[in-house]
Amino acid sequence: MTDPAGRRGVLHVVGTPIGNLGDLSPRAASVLSSVALIACEDTRRTGRLLQLVGIAKRPMAVVNQHTEADVIGRVLGALEAGDDVALVSDAGMPTISDPGAVLVAAVVEAGFAPVVVPGPSASLAALAVSGLVGDRFCFEGFLPRKGAERGRRIATLASDPRISVLFEAPHRVLRTVSDLAEACGSDRRVAMCRELTKLHEEVWRGSLGEAVQHLGADAPRGEYVLVLSGRAEQTVEADDDGIVAALVELTEQGTSTRDAVAEVAKRLDVPRRRVYGLAVQHFDEGQSDS
Repeated sequence: MTDPAGRRGVLHVVGTPIGNLGDLSPRAASVLSSVALIACEDTRRTGRLLQLVGIAKRPMAVVNQHTEADVIGRVLGALEAGDDVALVSDAGMPTISDPGAVLVAAVVEAGFAPVVVPGPSASLAALAVSGLVGDRFCFEGFLPRKGAERGRRIATLASDPRISVLFEAPHRVLRTVSDLAEACGSDRRVAMCRELTKLHEEVWRGSLGEAVQHLGADAPRGEYVLVLSGRAEQTVEADDDGIVAALVELTEQGTSTRDAVAEVAKRLDVPRRRVYGLAVQHFDEGQSDS
């Protein structure tokens, strides 16, 4: 039943603390205290959060991998009636390696415009304190636990020049770090972030080989975020034949020898003196042969 005043409800996608309750924003608290329905991953976890921050109980609907499709009708019904709904996960931003993406897509498809209430993100928090330098990164989330797809994904990470951010459970982190060391080389840099924003927060930085030794047989408890440095770009020095070929190509197009030398030195990132010497040698030999 549509709201007689014609108001359409709003789905608020709300970021919640990944550990420290002080990270819940005033805006997020305001939304959670005012919506008609909270779609959440676990009613007990969300109920506990509301209690700890002083928000009265709200009606809730469970949104997880088993129930998400079934909840869509209830959420759309609330929005059509003019009621606002909040979507949260157990921690961090919903839909990011957490349930909610299917629900958000359905809401958009139905003609509603979801609103984001930004909040804590384990992936960005780990990236920010990793100590790794790079202006490009990819979010990998959780790797497949086994099979050929796991191997393919790890091989892709090994060849990627971007920083990669992964999630891993404590009982699988040693295997994942060992597999990454084998694929990427033991010298590849990594930051292992555990229990971010919580009492026992730990950020360990070093090489993958050292990380395997650090973890040992029994990895500390707590969810991990792994921040892996990208593959170093391989610098291949141009050989003499390649330099001469580039010179010939330019001169045959009408470029003067002087300009060709300057262009090839710049294009192949080699000293101009070297290019000039090869130009003199090649073109002098060409003239003597004729």
